[in-house]
Amino acid sequence: MIGLDTNVLVRYLVEDDPEQAAKAAKLIEKRCTEDDPGFVNRIVLCELVWVLESAYGYARATIAATIESLLRTAELEIDAAEAAWSALTAYRTGGADFSDALVGRLNRGAGCSATATFDKGAAKLDDFFTP
Repeated sequence: MIGLDTNVLVRYLVEDDPEQAAKAAKLIEKRCTEDDPGFVNRIVLCELVWVLESAYGYARATIAATIESLLRTAELEIDAAEAAWSALTAYRTGGADFSDALVGRLNRGAGCSATATFDKGAAKLDDFFTP
């Protein structure tokens, strides 16, 4: 298994640099298989959402569809996939960032009753509270 960094996924998805996009496509499409998937960790997922929002101006619905596609791809292993699915649901409904929703889900999974935050968007989620 190989790990995939955010910039490889961005080049593959956005195709804004033809040379790097071709290399990313070759890597992902030829080397990542169901038997030997590419690994996408939780930090990469958060960075990917941030980059697609801030650098490329993608709409929330487009980003959510992209994350869902990654989660459904058999040739990729997504770190903490169950928490990522839950964070995706919260992200789709608005109010909080994907990374906030994922933090809340991961902390619950680690046994936290809730996560303290001053972030008004995150505080709207069930996994958070404002101290």
